[in-house]
Amino acid sequence: MRKLLLGVLATVLAVAMCAVGADFGAAIYAEYRLARSVRTAADLQHDPSVAILGFPFTTQAADRHYDEVEIRANGVGNRVVGKASLEATLHDIDLPGDSWLVEPDATLRVGKAESRIIIDSTHLGRFMDIPDLLVEAPTGESNDATGGTTESGISSNKGVVFTGTPRKADFHERVSIAVDLEVAGPDQTTLVMTATGVLTGPGTADQEVPDDKKDAVLAAFTARLPGQKLPFGLAPTAQGARGSDIIIEGIAEGVSVALTEFHLS
Repeated sequence: MRKLLLGVLATVLAVAMCAVGADFGAAIYAEYRLARSVRTAADLQHDPSVAILGFPFTTQAADRHYDEVEIRANGVGNRVVGKASLEATLHDIDLPGDSWLVEPDATLRVGKAESRIIIDSTHLGRFMDIPDLLVEAPTGESNDATGGTTESGISSNKGVVFTGTPRKADFHERVSIAVDLEVAGPDQTTLVMTATGVLTGPGTADQEVPDDKKDAVLAAFTARLPGQKLPFGLAPTAQGARGSDIIIEGIAEGVSVALTEFHLS
């Protein structure tokens, strides 16, 4: 009797493992196809990273409805700073047509969409002619992917810390500057970075700036980045720092997104 029970248990376990394996394999294939579709539709140089979240996957596929999809593309061409990263998180996605695979020409109806442009310190510093630029969250705020003032860990937009050597201002010491971020322009695609003051003390370069140099130094840390259109054309709702990156984020509910609009900047 004991051997019989063990045999039944082993059979049930084997069937369950096969089912989980098949579900996992189907999810991987769907992610691969979606990555290829985004690459084709958005004219990317490489496949983005794609994750279709939620278990079991086969139930979502049968319903033609994905719970959540994450798309990340690193090192994407940006007309202003050279390279940037793009992110999108889609929730409650209705798939078009009868297929559980997403084609390049697809337009998806989603319950909630989040998209981000991520500009790292290196490329931003090259654009601003401050090669050693380092960006950090405002003093006293968490500066990682789990902190910040938004769900995705983005800091507030006031007093973001920019540290670097503004040689173009004829100042050759590393200095920390408080910078306010906002999005402006008629189409809300210009990131405006406005330096507001010199920062000293713990967690900064702790470098004073003489009064006769201050205006030039603040001007060196002030800049505008036009043409920063978020993936899927979402309107920006937050700007700030995460890690050593500047991030523009948009969140919208009840929208349709076309894969061809993933890369607009």
